[in-house]
Amino acid sequence: MPTTVFFASNRVLTGDPGSVTSYGPNIQPPSISTELTYGVAFVDGVDPKADQPGSITSIQDTSKGTFAPAVAGDLSNAGRNLLVFIHGFDNTFEDAITRAAFDREFLAASGNPATDTTVLAFSWPSLGKIVSFPVLDGDYRHDQKMATLSGVHLMSFLAQIEPLLRRACANGCKTYLLAHSMGNLALENAVENWFLHNNGNANLFDVSILAAADCGFDSFGQPHLTGLNGLPLLTSLTSIYYSGEDKVLELSRAINGLQRLGQDGPKDRTNQTKFPPASYRLFDATNVNDFDRNFLTSHQYYRLSPTVRAAIASDMASA
Repeated sequence: MPTTVFFASNRVLTGDPGSVTSYGPNIQPPSISTELTYGVAFVDGVDPKADQPGSITSIQDTSKGTFAPAVAGDLSNAGRNLLVFIHGFDNTFEDAITRAAFDREFLAASGNPATDTTVLAFSWPSLGKIVSFPVLDGDYRHDQKMATLSGVHLMSFLAQIEPLLRRACANGCKTYLLAHSMGNLALENAVENWFLHNNGNANLFDVSILAAADCGFDSFGQPHLTGLNGLPLLTSLTSIYYSGEDKVLELSRAINGLQRLGQDGPKDRTNQTKFPPASYRLFDATNVNDFDRNFLTSHQYYRLSPTVRAAIASDMASA
């Protein structure tokens, strides 16, 4: 049975919205949130055990600015917990959607009912090009700029689905956010834009999971309601996964000249006044070695390591 992924994207369409190849690497103007494309993708061949992400076989019910009424109705009565996924650097549109499907399936495989979710993905316009060694700085910088500019679009997407999230909570379901890699940079800018646009406090998510975050380690130490400082006002629990063996983030640190959040956690992470255990969970994956770790996979431990996958499932189940 195919995996269903509900999605929104701020990629500029170059053709039929029902075609995977129409979702290119260019970004919609930051002020035009009504031009975001919403739709439903179906992914076949997902196999977490074999690390197979599958492929998109169909894209349906696309619309501009919001989900089509029938799709919104399905989401309002999904009957399962909701998972919002934001992908990282080096993802085409198809990569982003199949990764969302993969994450849904590996979490559901944990066997805990809480992790059997309906997944919604936000796909921002990464180039989808692999970093070569020593480094293709231009490709990285392109994606970094796109992630930053996508903040206002991601904010708009979250505002669009807020009623769906509230309805899910009213029906006894939980809501989760999973951001990987540079998706956390898009999230950082979305949170900041959320408050700049006077959206105010909102319990959007029961748990927000920040995995291998490619944003500054001081993102939570910014002035009030800037950076990720405002995230605790939008989520009940923030769970941060980091690894000192993440080779991709070592490269990112060299490019940016600043330690990344996903390397050793947030600045002052041992200060329980700043990071109270009731609101934050910090998971150090540095010594996790239960997967085939190389340059690229060291940045993918959140989905490749059984230990980390179980920890993420536990975070979700404890909400």
